[in-house]
Amino acid sequence: MTAPRETRPDPDALLEEAGGSGRGRLKIFLGAAPGVGKTYAMLETARRRAAEGLDVVAGVVETHGRIETESLLAGLEVIPKRSHLYRERILHEMDLEALIERHPDLALIDELAHSNVPGSRHAKRWQDLEDVLAAGIDVYTTLNVQHLETMNDRVARISGVKVRETVPDRLLEQADEIELIDLPPEDLLERLRAGKVYVQDQAARAVQNFFSKGNLTALRELAMRAAADRVDAQLMRHMRSTATSGPWPVQERILVCLGSGPASGEVLRAGKRMADRARVGWVALHVATDRSDAMGGAERDRLAAALLLAERLGAETTTLRVGDSVAATILEHARRINASRIVLGRGRERGWAGLRLGEDVAARTVEGARDFEITLIADPAQEGPRATRRPALWAPQAGAGTYLRAMLVMLAFTAAAMALEAVLPVTALSLVFMTGVIVVASIYGLGPSIAASALGFVGYNFLFTEPRLTFRVMRQTELVTLGLFLVASIVTGNLAARLRARALALRDSVTRITILHDFARRIAVAPSSEAVARAGIEQIATAMDLTALMLRQQDGRIDTIAADAGATPLDMRDLTAGRYTLEKGEPSGRGTDTLSSSQWLFLPVRAGEGVLAALGLRSGDGHRPDAEDRRLLEAFTSQLALAFERTDLNEALQTARLSSETERLRSALLSSVSHDLRTPLVSIIGAASSLSEPEVGLAPELRQELAVTIREEGERLDRYIQNLLDMTRLSHGALTPRRVAADLSEIVGNARRRLRGVLAHLEVAVTIPEDLPSIEVDPILIEQVLVNVLDNAAKHARAGTAIAMTARVDGAAMELAIADHGPGIPPEARSRVFEMFYRVASGDAQRAGTGLGLAIARGIVEAHGGRIRAEATTSGGSGTTIVLRLPLSNPEL
Repeated sequence: MTAPRETRPDPDALLEEAGGSGRGRLKIFLGAAPGVGKTYAMLETARRRAAEGLDVVAGVVETHGRIETESLLAGLEVIPKRSHLYRERILHEMDLEALIERHPDLALIDELAHSNVPGSRHAKRWQDLEDVLAAGIDVYTTLNVQHLETMNDRVARISGVKVRETVPDRLLEQADEIELIDLPPEDLLERLRAGKVYVQDQAARAVQNFFSKGNLTALRELAMRAAADRVDAQLMRHMRSTATSGPWPVQERILVCLGSGPASGEVLRAGKRMADRARVGWVALHVATDRSDAMGGAERDRLAAALLLAERLGAETTTLRVGDSVAATILEHARRINASRIVLGRGRERGWAGLRLGEDVAARTVEGARDFEITLIADPAQEGPRATRRPALWAPQAGAGTYLRAMLVMLAFTAAAMALEAVLPVTALSLVFMTGVIVVASIYGLGPSIAASALGFVGYNFLFTEPRLTFRVMRQTELVTLGLFLVASIVTGNLAARLRARALALRDSVTRITILHDFARRIAVAPSSEAVARAGIEQIATAMDLTALMLRQQDGRIDTIAADAGATPLDMRDLTAGRYTLEKGEPSGRGTDTLSSSQWLFLPVRAGEGVLAALGLRSGDGHRPDAEDRRLLEAFTSQLALAFERTDLNEALQTARLSSETERLRSALLSSVSHDLRTPLVSIIGAASSLSEPEVGLAPELRQELAVTIREEGERLDRYIQNLLDMTRLSHGALTPRRVAADLSEIVGNARRRLRGVLAHLEVAVTIPEDLPSIEVDPILIEQVLVNVLDNAAKHARAGTAIAMTARVDGAAMELAIADHGPGIPPEARSRVFEMFYRVASGDAQRAGTGLGLAIARGIVEAHGGRIRAEATTSGGSGTTIVLRLPLSNPEL
């Protein structure tokens, strides 16, 4: 018996729907060509929504002077356009900031494929639309099918017109609703002749070129197919999210191979269309060879643009180094990712040894692809006479100087062969020339090694075969020897060149790994966010020869927290690009589609959903980073994100610890004020009240006792307040000792007199040598130290015991030990008793105190350059000894 199939919603579909919460809804009015009525239909629908009470605002609507369209726009609020000065002309664009600030329920944005004036926030209007959607505003927009990225080349083949303004297909895929605005070709042509699409002279040219009946029919079919595909995708998402049963397509994967040639765009668009039709994932693969290292700036830019286009079209991009051949590498990767179809470009330029993705690679791939479907895309840009093209093999990798140096190497080996002719047979001299070929191949690569083989063949024939100094060969055996020498030289040179290419690739990999390791090691030990940024910028600038800086957003402003020495201040365009990257988490600036007029490329340093910083890069030659450099930069930003998270977490912990410590100190201070300061006040008030009542007859002895109580409690309160004032002065660095030569005995006597009431029940034994030198201190402050220490000892000493004060000279300082015989301080708490508001929970805890006395004593002693410590009393049982170490006024005596 078969178990019933579990039906439940697809979690990914539910997450996809949940991810759209807070984002505006998008409706696209899709047409086959201009003039079918997209703007008219959009305004009609918008007016109905406005009549239902919806807040509708027109961000930008292009009526093109059509009276019917303008009549529908009347009555709707229109955001005024923003003016831009471009090439001494005033141009007007949609005011994106004003529209987002207005924040209507529904915004109308016409002509989605429009290109903005240079200097705008975004290069394309569809990018403005994404910002509006992200702000939670619903959008109605219009689009013609020929402006879709994957339809661009197909429309060009149908109509002969290459459309320059394109929109990524993902916008159509992300649309919540698509309305197809369809008009038969005959009706559209009639509207065109009536001047309802273009003015009369433009209409005549349009009918002759783009607006033919055949073109319009083909475009109409493309629009219907695009709408049907997107509606089917929406239906599939609905079925997945609601657990509706239905047939599931077989999952496939398409591998698209691209190079640095001009056909890369065509190959990518074809692969994207195939993936969309099959509803499968696709991977864009670039196979780098030894020739890739010698590509010119134009080829590098073309390859970087192709990889960026692949990412924009939704592909997963991969770059691999060639193994045995380009074809073998492609097939191996296709098997690794379980691809079912391989898409290649087929150019007319024939490649050798896997140097290009041309006919040779295509043929080898087809030959080895027994388990794959192969699609070859012709390059229309390469149509023309084949004879005008030169094999890629002979394109010099490093200029003519490389071949000249290869010739010089072979001349040197020729001279060596002539010198060795006296000791070696003639047939063995061919090994000398072959060694030269291997040396050239190892140093300069394949092309120069083949040239060296030819030069060695000519030199060996001319100098060492009979008749000599001619190119004729008399004996058949020598002819065979020359032929074998040439073949062996070419094969050996090819193998040596491949070994060199692999060694260079391995060297590059090791170099990049070393750079990444050094980068991670440097930023891992950086203690703060600023230090992380400085270390990262220094490593990137050194490793990649780029000018770099780091931006972070703090309190609503953009701060440059680190910059390379060669970085110039950012202008308004650069700051705008940096702010966009920080706010949106997307690359911007030079080489991107956002704020491309900036001289800097800004990459986001992301951690989860947040953007921690923006990495700014500027190249001296203006070229875009290639694929491997981009991956290295991605690794850098990932490492920077981890480092920033670590430092930000440490700073947050420090802030939390400081807040906790502040709260603890505040609670202790409140406790001290509410208890320790209130107690003497209560005693003073009580005694004063008794003395102030004349009807209560008090004996003279009792009145004297109350007066003494008032005095003692007042002195006690004065000490508490003095301690608070001293601690405030210490914390602000305002306590500066006025040092003079002072007598310790006098300071001790003054402290005992101030504490005569506190020390009345205890014996104080003072042992100070008569010849004790004077000390270099502020007498008033040191007196306060002794008052605090003696007061602390009096609180915790047992009644009837003695407090011993002993002084001695120790080197250039004097040590004064004050010992009591109380419960003592636990060893683990002896260093903490000098902290503010700290009280020992056991041991010396018989009487309450503010916890400030010993903290103030430490601050004053250390301000004099001395030390204070707590020890256990070694004589007479338990107890605590506080040792003060103070500088002598004249240590040499």
